[in-house]
Amino acid sequence: MSTRPGQQTTWLTQEAYDRLSAELAESKGPRRADIVAKIEAARDEGDLKENGGYHAAKDEQGKNEARIRQLTQMLENAVVGEAPTAGDGAVAPGMVVVIAFDGDEDDTDRLLLGSRESGTADLRATSVDSPLGAALVGAKVGDSVTYALPNGGQGTVEVLSAEPYTG
Repeated sequence: MSTRPGQQTTWLTQEAYDRLSAELAESKGPRRADIVAKIEAARDEGDLKENGGYHAAKDEQGKNEARIRQLTQMLENAVVGEAPTAGDGAVAPGMVVVIAFDGDEDDTDRLLLGSRESGTADLRATSVDSPLGAALVGAKVGDSVTYALPNGGQGTVEVLSAEPYTG
C-alpha cells in the first residue's frame, strides 16, 4: 500500500486494519441503507421544515459519510505491520512508551505509538507523524529527545520504557 506525496501515513496492526475495514464496510452498506430508509420515511411524513426526524437522519447521514471518507483515506494510506518485538530496544510504531517530560519522572505519560485509531480508553495513541512521535521513533530507554511544540518552542522528553503493545 503506497501513499502519495504529502499524505500522512497511518501505521496499523493487521488487527486494527481488519477492524477498521469492517467498520468501513458496515458504514458503506447496512448503516448507509438504514439512514436512507430513515430519510425516506421522514420525507413521507410531509413538511420537512419542521420534521425533526428528517433533520436528525440528515445529520446522521452527514456524520456517516464523513466517517466513510476518514476511514477510506486512513486505510488507503495505511502501513500494515506486525507489532514490534522487544528486539533491539528501540522505540517503533506499535510500542507502548512511557516518557517523562523535561526529565521530570513525576510528570510522565504512557502512550501507544501508532495512530489514534489504535488507541484505547486507557491508552492515548500518538501518531508517528506527529512531532513527538517522530522524535520518539528509534530512541532507546534512557534517551532524551527534543520535538517541536505547537507554540513554536521545543519540548524534551526522556524515554523511561518501551514495550510492544499486546492489546
